[in-house]
Amino acid sequence: MDLVLFFPGEFDQKCKSNLHLSSRGLLGSSVGLNRNFLGYALTRLLLQLALITILTQSLHLLLKRFNVPRITSEILAGILLGKTVLRRIIGETQEKLFPSNDAILDSFAKIGFILFMFLVGVKIDPGLVRNAGRKGWTIGLVSSVVPIMAATYMSNQFDILLPLYRRPTTKTIAGILTSTPFPVIVALLIDLKIMNSELGRLSLASALISDLTSTSYAVISTNLRIGFGVNPMLAVQSTSFDALLLCVIMITRPLFLLIIQSTPEGKPAKRIYISIICAWVLASAIISDNMGLPYQFAPFLIGLTVPDGPPLGATITDRLETFVLGLLAPLMLTYSAIHIDLFIVYDVSYLEFLWVVILILVALKFVVVFSVALVKRVPVKEALTLAFIMGAQGVVQAALYDLNFRNQTIDDVAFSAVILSLFIVATFTHISVQLLNDYTRKYTGYQRRSIIHTGINAELRVVTCIHRQDDALAAIKLLEASNPSRESPLSVYALHLVELVGRATPLFINHSLGQKHQSGAQPLIDLFESFGHQYTGSAVVQVFTAMSLPMFMDQDICSLAFDKLAALIVLPFHRKWNQHGKVVYDSSIVRTMNQKVVEMSPCSVGIYVDRRKIRHKTDNDQEVPINQQYQVAIIYLGGNDDREALAYGKRMMFSIAINLTIIRLVPVDEGSDTQWDKLLDAESLREMKFQSTHRSNVIYQEHKVKDGPETTAIIKNLMDSFDLILVGRRHKEDLQALSGLWEWTDLPELGPIGDYLASADISKPVSVLVIQQQI
Repeated sequence: MDLVLFFPGEFDQKCKSNLHLSSRGLLGSSVGLNRNFLGYALTRLLLQLALITILTQSLHLLLKRFNVPRITSEILAGILLGKTVLRRIIGETQEKLFPSNDAILDSFAKIGFILFMFLVGVKIDPGLVRNAGRKGWTIGLVSSVVPIMAATYMSNQFDILLPLYRRPTTKTIAGILTSTPFPVIVALLIDLKIMNSELGRLSLASALISDLTSTSYAVISTNLRIGFGVNPMLAVQSTSFDALLLCVIMITRPLFLLIIQSTPEGKPAKRIYISIICAWVLASAIISDNMGLPYQFAPFLIGLTVPDGPPLGATITDRLETFVLGLLAPLMLTYSAIHIDLFIVYDVSYLEFLWVVILILVALKFVVVFSVALVKRVPVKEALTLAFIMGAQGVVQAALYDLNFRNQTIDDVAFSAVILSLFIVATFTHISVQLLNDYTRKYTGYQRRSIIHTGINAELRVVTCIHRQDDALAAIKLLEASNPSRESPLSVYALHLVELVGRATPLFINHSLGQKHQSGAQPLIDLFESFGHQYTGSAVVQVFTAMSLPMFMDQDICSLAFDKLAALIVLPFHRKWNQHGKVVYDSSIVRTMNQKVVEMSPCSVGIYVDRRKIRHKTDNDQEVPINQQYQVAIIYLGGNDDREALAYGKRMMFSIAINLTIIRLVPVDEGSDTQWDKLLDAESLREMKFQSTHRSNVIYQEHKVKDGPETTAIIKNLMDSFDLILVGRRHKEDLQALSGLWEWTDLPELGPIGDYLASADISKPVSVLVIQQQI
């Protein structure tokens, strides 16, 4: 098949004819054998994509251990495959592999950027502007206005210092450097895993305000120049902008609402709708370009009109995100870097001047953001981090540089300089933020937050995490067993965790303040409010919803526990069983989240394995029949976590609906326990032994064990006698009672005993709470 391509940018306006699309294969005809396979468009494109992908992934695999971001690997891959390196190794063959006027790869890169901007528009939450707060508004406005004013002043100086043919290039670069593209900030925060932090939310709000300010300035300045009659074409562009905006608002938005209305509740939007939307997005880019507007403007505008979340926004994101962000969008960076040659410099004096301009504008934005953040009482370390984040550069700047390079506003030398500066700034920003912030230690407190340090008669603050309605029911039953009373009150902070789809900005909703919430959260709110009313005066309940990416949910949990001074976080186990004892739900996402919380929690953590519905209390708490007693066991081997489990059991034993049994497993050889550990264990058990002689619902037992198999045999016999078993997570590895169990542990976040009790093969109706004391 032949493909005819026109390159209107060429001086002779030639028609590139007879460009063969696909080859006849290695065993094809003599024509196919005699022809260089790089002369076939499809074959060359597939080879280009393969080389770019393999080299980018290989470089990222090597560099990520040094905290180097992915964008560095993408630009570096382009430098290695381009004129800077590969051309000097294989000569003209590199030009055949990556031609200077490769319309097909260039189209792929631009399509990727168009869809990227559309997805960013879909994900942006307009409510972020309303909820930015004074701090976000101030930082966003000042970080945009001051660099724009500086660039305007410098542009006037360029008219004096530079020759006429250099002025457009320098002014264009200065204008691009003043921008703070919201998509670049979102990508950086996701890569750094700080989107859900307080600093991440401030960065998002400030970046969006700054981006909107820059866009507004561009529109206003264009209209002012029209008023003064500077350029008649500006009037055409302004009219086109108004017409496009009106079309999107009056036509596109209502069509999206019709699609949502025609989609059954709980179902994704149909594929035909997604295909039509993608076609309209690509067509709008052509329309926008022919109107004299940036080709990415219309797709971004259409993305803003898509209602976020399910069914439409979530479906669009789910169908396009992996392909666009994984393959197409990075092509813009790599493709731009392929066409630079860092060894060709034919105007040293101008290049030095350009680097000074770049350095001044980058440093100015950093200083402005840092200063304003300090004025708004942001701590120094966070202010430094915010300044680096707001000065980040990425794919949006690369696309703007490439656009101006293609229309010859920016020449070869300047293009090489700005791509290299982007490479340096992006790499330095990412590494600096990583060094400034150790997010594994951000929840470290100055006081002990654990059950054992709370005391039996003090208020116990508990954060319960909810993914499904089953988790809410299980959490409430565990809280009821915790003996909420006026003498031993509970403060419960229920956190409903919802996966963020179809939007870029996370949400954290406090339902106690009457904030707007999705309909899916109402049944959970009703359950916990009912629990609060049932224990009025004994329990205080607040319900929250956190909408975020699964990789950041642990930050929401730890932040809430840190802010509320919680002593315990209760996490639902990642497996669920049905009434027949079969595993019906197993989520690797939930397990990963639990592992992260266990590692960085600001307080004690309990992973709750729910296998049976706990019976609610009767109305007459003083006359509970024996067959309605809730049987709880504590398996005690010693150590901090076992003492924490014992402290939780002490709160339970004062409920007349609870029968508590402490089962101490005493190794024949007590191993390497220190005298201090033995003293702490003896002191913790002394009261329980005393209570067992004075309370009919408390039983204390001791069993001698010599190895792991004997321990599991004892535990196996307990499963039919108890409704809930409390166990500590961590124990000494040389403990004789656990010998032989460590090697068979599949779930290290539960410890050896918790792992055995939570095994998928066990179908006994016994629930398990694995507790880890605050690290």
